[in-house]
Amino acid sequence: MAITSRIKTTKAKLTNSQELIKIAAIQMASGPSVAANLSEAERLIEVAANQGAKLVVLPEYFAIMGMKETDKVAVREQEGKGPIQTFLSKIAKEHGIWLIGGSVPMVSNFPNKVRNSCLVYDDKGKQVARYDKIHLFGLDLGNEHYHEENTIESGNDIQVVDTPFGKIGLSICYDLRFPELYRAMGEVNIIVIPAAFTETTGKAHWETLVRARAIENLSYVIAAAQGGYHLSGRETHGNSMIVDPWGVILDRLPRGSGVVIATMNPQYQTSLRKSLPALKHRTIKVVS
Repeated sequence: MAITSRIKTTKAKLTNSQELIKIAAIQMASGPSVAANLSEAERLIEVAANQGAKLVVLPEYFAIMGMKETDKVAVREQEGKGPIQTFLSKIAKEHGIWLIGGSVPMVSNFPNKVRNSCLVYDDKGKQVARYDKIHLFGLDLGNEHYHEENTIESGNDIQVVDTPFGKIGLSICYDLRFPELYRAMGEVNIIVIPAAFTETTGKAHWETLVRARAIENLSYVIAAAQGGYHLSGRETHGNSMIVDPWGVILDRLPRGSGVVIATMNPQYQTSLRKSLPALKHRTIKVVS
């Protein structure tokens, strides 16, 4: 199915401030218990907030990495209802931060599938944006087999949200391999990539792809990942990182639960885009 380049921009109160901003990525090794995962996420978000982070990104499947792929279907939520969404709203408001729930299993048009949705909450706890993962992972390599289309209904719309930190482009995991998605977002200040890359593909490609998306878009990238061994037997690559618009890794965490934190410098980004106006030099345009 071809995806049309429909871009939805969610408006929020913007700031003209060029002040330095602390941004953070949370890394987890989530399991099958939603309650346990939310408890761990809360602990790590508090760590990030206590270090001054104003924008925090959780990894893909932060609330559940089940024993089997269908486990997420059993805990899927209706828009605006359910313990995962309630948690995200509560924690964002409690800490006065913008919080991005890497992915939440949401109701789809099929009883046996979910929408894999990235949800954005402002510092008042209001959900201000939602992106449904467009590209669905498929891999048949040796003993590893993944077919997300069996349990996930793909989304259709590109999502960009206006925030006090600038424009944020939303994506999830396998989307990382499709640079045309990010080009279609336009000039964004931050790209978020919550993920659960396998160790096999992550070891080979994760860092290269994350840094490439930062460099080619002259954008900060917050890549929040699952990182470790899961009860299902799956191993995820980790290496959550924050990358600046020049492709420099500002902070990273190879394995395990923890927080990656860095300072975003809007003036530096503006200066780079003036010095190297590659985004203005584009001659091949994405057709909407």
